[in-house]
Order: sequence, then C-alpha cells, then structure tokens
Amino acid sequence: MDTMTAMIERNTVAINTPGAAIDRKQPIRERATRYLLAGLRLALGWIFLWAFLDKVFGLGFATEAKNAWLNGGSPTKGFLTFGAAGPFQGFYNGIAGAAWADWLFMIGLAAIGTALMLGIGVRVAAAAGGLLLVLMWTAALPPTNNPFMDDHLIYAGVLALLAVTNAGDTWGAGRAWARLPIVKRFGWLR
Repeated sequence: MDTMTAMIERNTVAINTPGAAIDRKQPIRERATRYLLAGLRLALGWIFLWAFLDKVFGLGFATEAKNAWLNGGSPTKGFLTFGAAGPFQGFYNGIAGAAWADWLFMIGLAAIGTALMLGIGVRVAAAAGGLLLVLMWTAALPPTNNPFMDDHLIYAGVLALLAVTNAGDTWGAGRAWARLPIVKRFGWLR
C-alpha cells in the first residue's frame, strides 16, 4: 500500500448515506462538516423553541411572567407596537396583538423549533423560518448597526444551508423521516 492510500484510509470514517449506495468511507473534513451543520441546526432550533417557551410561560428573559401568553399577554403586541420602525411600521402596528397574528407566530415558533431539533421536515422548517426571519427583519428597517444586514438575514441564510445539506440526518431523525412514503413522494417535505 502506498503512502497516499494509507493517509486516505487513516482519514476516513464509515457512514451510511440514505438514498444512495452505502459509502463506507468519508473524509474527516466531511464528517466534521456534518457535525457542525447538525450543531447549527440544533442551535437554531433551540432559538426558535426557546422564544416560544419564553413567550408562553413568561420565563423572565424576553418576556416577564405577567406578560406571558398563558397569562393573557400577546406575543406580538409589544414589539409590533413599539419596536416596529421604517417603511412597514404602519402594517406591523396594524396587526400588533391580533389573535390570528399571535397564534400564527407562536405556532410557527413551536413548529420550526421542534422540526429543527428533531431533524425532520428541515426543508419546510427552513422555508417557514426564513420567511419569519425576513418578516422580523422588515419590521425594524433599517437595522440599527448596519445599512441593511443583521442577524435575521444571517439566520435565514443558515436555515437555507441546513435545508440543502440535509442537516437533519446527523444527530436527528432525518434519515428515518426521508424513508416515509409521503416524504419520498414529496421531496420538499424532507
């Protein structure tokens, strides 16, 4: 065995790629990338899920207990009334505190966070999460520290990356999810 072959074999690991022939060896760099993307997926999932939990229970981080959704508070009223600025301020002020907006926002946070944490439906979660983040970005234009760029757009880009790389397969149930007949039929559910 030559030196190059020995180096390649030393720097590979076994994996199972769904939907393709079993690839028994993968470079460590690719394995590290999968783990990094899985970590980013879990981190973003926790951001969405935590926002949901804090707003429901008023855990005292962004939402005080007296303003919790369970205590009759509105998860959209405060920010959309007082935090909205820029060209869409009137639109966001108009929907602030509306029951449909509260429910849609909270269901979105919970569903996106749960899907990302479990690694299932990552493409749908990424699309919905990206839309939610872009809407949040438009609620306060221009950003305070940059002419146009802020963390909402960065997170939306990371969500897109997670969707196109099947990041739910590592440390998640993405592979099992991909084997479901409906997901096989409609790949966008992956």
